[in-house]
Amino acid sequence: MAPYTTHARLPNLLSSVQGSMRLTIEIRLVLETLAPLAGDRKCFRMINGVLVERTVKDVTPQLRTNTDGLKQVLDDLLKQYQSKQEELEKWKVRIVDKIHAICY
Repeated sequence: MAPYTTHARLPNLLSSVQGSMRLTIEIRLVLETLAPLAGDRKCFRMINGVLVERTVKDVTPQLRTNTDGLKQVLDDLLKQYQSKQEELEKWKVRIVDKIHAICY
């Protein structure tokens, strides 16, 4: 991949990582809030823009599944980000070496 393209994708990857981290934190906070509540207590969840009534015992496993999926996505995004960053650093070293070879 061209260095410029790699450089241009880094902010997008970083933004995706940050969004996934925020969502993971939000879900964790919701789980902590629901933990002391009775399982048959009503709660509401937004699903595709629709507010749905559920019980705590129904929502908790779904939120845990979402958190596990987000952790996997986050790990993948971080690996991609680090890979692109390393690729860009290698390119920078090559360019500096070429410049030094030309100038000196």
